[in-house]
Amino acid sequence: MKKLTKQDLYDILYGCTILGTGGGGDLAEGLAMIDDALAKGKEFNLVSLDEVPDDAYIATPYMCGAVSPAVGEGEAPPDPWPTIDEEPCLKAFRAMEKYMGREFYGVISTELGGGNTAIAFYVAALAGKYIIDADPAGRSVPELQHSTYYIHGLPIAPIAVANHFGDVAILTEVVDDLRAEALVRAMAVASKNHIGVVDHPARAGVLKKAVIPGAISCALKLGQAFREAREQGRDLAGALCRAGNGVVLFRGTVRDFGWDTVDGFTVGETFLEGSGEYAGSTYKVWFKNEHIIAWRNGEIDVTVPDLICMVCDDTGEPITNPNYRVGMRVSVFALPAPAQWRTEKGLQCFGPKHFGYNIDYIPVEKKFARAE
Repeated sequence: MKKLTKQDLYDILYGCTILGTGGGGDLAEGLAMIDDALAKGKEFNLVSLDEVPDDAYIATPYMCGAVSPAVGEGEAPPDPWPTIDEEPCLKAFRAMEKYMGREFYGVISTELGGGNTAIAFYVAALAGKYIIDADPAGRSVPELQHSTYYIHGLPIAPIAVANHFGDVAILTEVVDDLRAEALVRAMAVASKNHIGVVDHPARAGVLKKAVIPGAISCALKLGQAFREAREQGRDLAGALCRAGNGVVLFRGTVRDFGWDTVDGFTVGETFLEGSGEYAGSTYKVWFKNEHIIAWRNGEIDVTVPDLICMVCDDTGEPITNPNYRVGMRVSVFALPAPAQWRTEKGLQCFGPKHFGYNIDYIPVEKKFARAE
């Protein structure tokens, strides 16, 4: 068991934001949750999968919705209902414990992202639970079925949901994860694209073979590399590629970008003009909450499940969608996907064909080796 310090927590969330590939929630909000829990005297205790008793129950709390506002800035009408003070994810977690008739040992983050990892940590700290050093994505993902739980056939239900108005529901059964995605996403849309969810309540012995071990430690390593490179004024993308076995894809400036909130997702494209050794070239990234497909000079360059990441060279911060501005200097790099996503089942679930692109997935390191 490792008691996480504030520096550990900040490094983890920065690492998660990088691994979030543009999605995974707002980093500033995630850091604020950490600060709030620490101010309340709460602790963040991380345990490895091996430390968790097989008969201990674990659940997966997260927020679901678009990463952009459903209505333009200043256009949202006032809510007709009062909002609750309790964090919706914590409310959903307590509702799940009540429904299951048992206390949970700990939580697993549903994905690696500055907001969604933070919310799992926050729930654990306030509820006095352990944080499990694993997750079912190893990155951030747009849809509920984009999960190693789904690959391994673990049932997603029962599912507890709660929103900031205080509505709470328990889905005792769902047809499958795709149906769960449709139902929970609809509830998120009805809750101003912001709903707390807790799913996959199960014994640790069942979950251990269906998750990616050491995912939080991986984020910590990446976040530490990012912080040290920034403190020393070194190239951020290069440092992150060395820490995560990645490859720099492109450097340039934002020429244009556009996005919309569609069915509870933030969907859009970012267009880059190359600079330095990439001068004269263009780059495009299409995202559905997270970066999904990237094109260099009109030809597909990298696709999911590999991680397409961006950092802003002006601010020295990782970029989340859709927070661009024209002229922003950025570096794009790719990190290899966890092995579970590269299996036949993983690619069926979260490869380019799932998103309507009839192309074969090529691991980024093979492309890079071939280019060399």
